Amino acid sequence: MVKDAPIGVFDSGVGGLSVLDEIQQLLPHESLLYVADCGHIPYGEKSPAFILERSRQVAGFFREKGAKAFVIACNTATVAAVADLRQDFPEWPLVGMEPAVKPAAAATRSGVVGVLATTGTLQSAKFAALLDRFATDVRVITQPCPGLVELIETGDLNSPALRVMLQGYIEPLLSAGCDTIILGCTHYPFLKPLLAQMLPPSIILIDTGAAVARQLKRLLGERDLLAAGEAEPAQFWTSGDVCHLSNILPTLWKYPGVVRSFGA
Repeated sequence: MVKDAPIGVFDSGVGGLSVLDEIQQLLPHESLLYVADCGHIPYGEKSPAFILERSRQVAGFFREKGAKAFVIACNTATVAAVADLRQDFPEWPLVGMEPAVKPAAAATRSGVVGVLATTGTLQSAKFAALLDRFATDVRVITQPCPGLVELIETGDLNSPALRVMLQGYIEPLLSAGCDTIILGCTHYPFLKPLLAQMLPPSIILIDTGAAVARQLKRLLGERDLLAAGEAEPAQFWTSGDVCHLSNILPTLWKYPGVVRSFGA
């Protein structure tokens, strides 16, 4: 591995762009590669075996591109694939996602924490283990959000239909007394401006994008792999419609970017 090699970032769709942005801000000298597996979204309804196979294909693609590290910017894919990929590539810095249960448990004042996430994440053994480890002293209200990822994938961050759907998901959390809400899917941070309008100002929103960027920096630093020169512009691939991602990319990513087809 060389210091100026790129970093591969992967998600089931465009949600991981929220993590990519955190990495860009913290590590501005790093060149970034991003694969959106939009042709197979949503992962939340797919089998773990299918998600693992897709993750392995993307990992192989990043290896071919010479990536020095791999970020799984997807909670569902992390649950399904991160352990196997670490066995497949033990020398490769690999960072996954998990819902921010620990910081939410520390932040809550009411003792009630809400979680917005996909069905796959909420039903996983890894999520159950997080609750057992960090949430024994708080009450956790989980809310699966079917349909939310699909709307965000269209670039919809503020439509009446989105507002109605989101209201239906946050209302049970507020009724239960949640004062802290975990955004347990990488797509959901794009809804922070809308949630700020819909939630009382006292509600704390927590996601893990910044923590993932810090962990990536730590791993690269331990291996003396932090880049110091000028970064190449981020490169994007999608297994879905190239024109679609090209059209919504400016809404979700504030830098220039060219989208190519990921054919795996």
